[in-house]
Amino acid sequence: MADPKGFLTVPRELPKRRPVDVRIKNWREVYEDFDRARLERQASRCMDCGIPFCHQGCPLGNLIPEWNDLVYRSDWRDAIERLHATNNFPEFTGKLCPAPCEAACVLGINSDPVTIKRVEAEIIDRAWEEGWVTPKPPAVKTGKKVAIVGSGPAGLAAAQQLTRAGHDVTVYERADRIGGLLRYGIPEFKMEKRHLDRRLAQMRAEGTEFVTSVEVGVDITAEELRARYDAILLAGGATVRRDLPVPGRDLAGIYQAMEYLPEANRVQEGDRTEPLINAAGKDVVVIGGGDTGADCIGTAIRQGARSVTQLEIMPKPPEQRPPHQPWPTYPILYKTESAHEELADMGGQRLYALSTVEFLGDEHGHVRALKVVGVEGPETGFKPIPGTEREIPAQLVTLAMGFLGPQREGLLQQLGVEFDQRGNVARDDNYATNVEGVFVAGDMGRGQSLIVWAIAEGRSAASGIDAYLTGSTTLPRPIPPTARPIS
Repeated sequence: MADPKGFLTVPRELPKRRPVDVRIKNWREVYEDFDRARLERQASRCMDCGIPFCHQGCPLGNLIPEWNDLVYRSDWRDAIERLHATNNFPEFTGKLCPAPCEAACVLGINSDPVTIKRVEAEIIDRAWEEGWVTPKPPAVKTGKKVAIVGSGPAGLAAAQQLTRAGHDVTVYERADRIGGLLRYGIPEFKMEKRHLDRRLAQMRAEGTEFVTSVEVGVDITAEELRARYDAILLAGGATVRRDLPVPGRDLAGIYQAMEYLPEANRVQEGDRTEPLINAAGKDVVVIGGGDTGADCIGTAIRQGARSVTQLEIMPKPPEQRPPHQPWPTYPILYKTESAHEELADMGGQRLYALSTVEFLGDEHGHVRALKVVGVEGPETGFKPIPGTEREIPAQLVTLAMGFLGPQREGLLQQLGVEFDQRGNVARDDNYATNVEGVFVAGDMGRGQSLIVWAIAEGRSAASGIDAYLTGSTTLPRPIPPTARPIS
């Protein structure tokens, strides 16, 4: 363990965010550097708790107490070995995961939990700086070929595991760059794409092949894919977006978040000088109170929006863990992300228990405002409250209300895969679908969830595919597919 008294003597501390008026002028990540000596002190807070419930909170089974102890003892080289033993991409989870491990930390019962996520991020950053992250090509090739459809975290994790097991792996991506939502859904201020690019360079050096701008099911049929490969992994995500079918939805200026955010990322990639969907000088309304909604807020502010308002149909969450969400479950709490700080600084609002009943347009067919009403809920089915109707000005609206499941048209229909009761691709305990040699992992099989679950599913599916191809496997399998997501 780390310092036996660390949790008693060292308070929880995180790196500071850069000042709002500075950070909104660029797209760099929002956090300042954190001194490593202070980080080692944070790692010392990991206590000898007997049963590390952080393992229960982490779908990957990260060896959290072990690498906390190693960081406390300044043994960073061994720390990254422990971290990579369970997580292919700690730079992704260290920056983007909501840290269910911290919600399950034993110290969090009556104090502030260990800064697990920050320690994880610093370990991998140090490892890249020191040159400890190197390609690990397979010693022996199996001659088996695997196609992975989708290059998000689930597909990438499976690809790296299967490549290292000796299989010839090809990852297909319909976008023009690899990364899925990591590339085009996550803003640069949350994770600079250099973190993704250097990991892809490692994977290419290991032997993974990437094919972009190819939509499987359109450019290549399912039949052709099955003829070329010994196994197929479906990792295309849950891409059917939840819409808001109210009067005025067809007005110009209303976009899904995953139409809006990729345009901003394309500017950062150098594809354009200005985004095709631009919030500059506009009143912006973001519908949806989750992380994607926060991403839209931060993006609109950096583009120069005149005002930004965030709407959420649910009531405002509590700031402290409620009795019906006891430790070590992951509680739904009121969070203040960096984008919310920026929103408050500009005088914007986060409004709760409001439902949009109509989009109002101008004479040119462009949205000019939202008509909203207060609601009771969710127990009453979000019953409108009489007398609470009002209008909120908006010339740009983004819908960040989540996803309903995978796209069935095209590849999935051609394959003839079955679906479960939730509308996701059905699979057995080895992540295999009803179609011989076809497997599924990530949001396409589990439903919309967290990045840490996607990586865990990719690793688990790789284990199932390896066993299918060779008769046995030594690849780890973090979770069974029947486990429920924490989201």
